[in-house]
Amino acid sequence: MTGVYRASRQWERITRHWFTEDAAVDLSHFKSERPNHKMSLWDPEVNGVRYLKTLVHNLATTLDPDDWARLRRTARREVGDPVVVRWHGMPICLDYLQATLEVGFIERSIDLRGARVLEIGAGYGRTCHTLLSNYDVAAYYIVDLHSTMRFSRRYLRVVLDDAQFAKLRFVPVEDGDVGLALSGSDFDLGININSFAEMTPETVRCYLDLIDRRCAALYVKNPVGKYQDRSLDGHVEGDEARWRAMETGPLRQVLDIHDNQAVRAAVPGFLAAYRPGPDWRDVNDAWAVPWSFYWQAVYRRKRPGGGG
Repeated sequence: MTGVYRASRQWERITRHWFTEDAAVDLSHFKSERPNHKMSLWDPEVNGVRYLKTLVHNLATTLDPDDWARLRRTARREVGDPVVVRWHGMPICLDYLQATLEVGFIERSIDLRGARVLEIGAGYGRTCHTLLSNYDVAAYYIVDLHSTMRFSRRYLRVVLDDAQFAKLRFVPVEDGDVGLALSGSDFDLGININSFAEMTPETVRCYLDLIDRRCAALYVKNPVGKYQDRSLDGHVEGDEARWRAMETGPLRQVLDIHDNQAVRAAVPGFLAAYRPGPDWRDVNDAWAVPWSFYWQAVYRRKRPGGGG
């Protein structure tokens, strides 16, 4: 049976309005412009640059020496003109602050040395950039829509060296059945950050089945549910955007995302929804700093005899 590997109606709309043919031509300021506000960052002009910088500054105070070491090894983070603060002289933006925390969380459970990695929905490539800058992986596959892949391919070509870039393989969703395209490949780790929540439930299930067949471990970081709180953004994109967002993801229950008890109560459903299959167990999970309603987990396939 052919898998349901396609863009959701939410992402079809985003592609029409944000990811035009010309959008990825000039990378000079894209991290502070409209396309990246759909790939990675809520528009700071709507939510307040002052609050964004305050958030990044405060989060920087919580990073440990290993977090900073990962950032120092990740060169050219300034490409794209991100919104930054400086901490002890080092510029840092929210994207890469999250990336160093993501890689730090993964490495506590997974040996990344020489790993083969599959990332589903890579945005412009911040996690890929950070991981390849800190580990000598064997291969890194990116499955994504053509519209976003225009950014990740160009961005990663700029920030990675030749040897690192040569390890990348790009698999566009629109070019055919993704499961068939990856049928001869196995991976030590699958990664999904945020994008499962923006796909149809049927497409998420196809990807989880693919991970079940092809991966030994999975890292996932996504929301535990949906929200309808108009005070957060004034629903500035209109009702259509809100309706499309409510159609996507396996976790569509509405909750108060700034109520820690409500978020924590949704975690068992999150862990169950993203478990690739019955032979998998979650080996580590935690709140995904800084968003109040995001959770992260590492799953591993169970070894014969019941071991993890």
